[in-house]
Amino acid sequence: MNAHDAATESQLDRVLVLELVRVTEAAAVAAADWIGRGDEKAADAAAVEAMRRAFDKLYMDGTVVIGEGERDEAPMLYIGEKVGGAPGKGPRIDIALDPLEGTTITAKAGPNALAVLAAAEEGCLLNAPDTYMDKLAIGPGYPEGIISLEKSATENVTALAEAKGVAPNLINVCVLDRPRHSDIIAELRSLGCGVTLIGDGDVAGVIATTDPDTTIDMYMGQGGAPEGVLAAAALRCVGGQFNGRLVFRNEDEKARARKWGIEDLDRIYLLEDLAKGDCIFAATGVTSGSLLDGVKMLPGGVMTTDSVVMRASSGTVRWIRGEHRIG
Repeated sequence: MNAHDAATESQLDRVLVLELVRVTEAAAVAAADWIGRGDEKAADAAAVEAMRRAFDKLYMDGTVVIGEGERDEAPMLYIGEKVGGAPGKGPRIDIALDPLEGTTITAKAGPNALAVLAAAEEGCLLNAPDTYMDKLAIGPGYPEGIISLEKSATENVTALAEAKGVAPNLINVCVLDRPRHSDIIAELRSLGCGVTLIGDGDVAGVIATTDPDTTIDMYMGQGGAPEGVLAAAALRCVGGQFNGRLVFRNEDEKARARKWGIEDLDRIYLLEDLAKGDCIFAATGVTSGSLLDGVKMLPGGVMTTDSVVMRASSGTVRWIRGEHRIG
């Protein structure tokens, strides 16, 4: 182990993995009160406030590098905000977070809403601007570099099918159900592929490529860049491949990217460009989906949560069912 590895280990060991799950649990429980109530902003605000309070109980000197926006746009958990209960004393940790990944899902009581975060040693998570990102992901077990955003959808599906030893029409691709993806969806269906359309929540969509039970082989399409970093952190823990390329709609977005130190605006980011070193990824289900069950209220004032926490250095994945007594 070199000096950098040792430093990474000592920094993250002091932030207990299970303690980070308590942070996502708190956000999920708070957001669950708003499931199906049609108020996205209230659901998000509840999750943000609960997550921030939970962070303050942890012994760490954390900095939000992926958050709710910049300081003038977000009252809490903005990019650059300090979190944790030991500022200037605890281990310095960078945090990427989305207190409620799937605000619309939650408001409509749809599947796959999550409270998610990733933690890494200082400087190991990309400070991604709040823009769109072209994303392409597959799970573990394939030759490195078989997918690329420089290839067409057809070429990527064909390459994965060959590596898997199946015909292209047996590949299942997950895509966000958006008008901007109509050409991709048409191209995939022309190959005979299965296309799993999701309404929101592309972090869960990317992670689904790592779980054979979902039958999803590939994730493809355009979504939020911050969510791309969170998904990359999860893949760093369990394996897989990821390509991301920032998409800019105007000069203001390009200026924001440069503000965060991004000069090559056309760069294709690989997995370790987005999340390097040791990473911890934690998620708790708000509504039930392919990855986790949602928050449930049981008789007797008991609320249950379903969470997963992963760590890159050990490759450990823990599935945690929590019971919380209310009142």
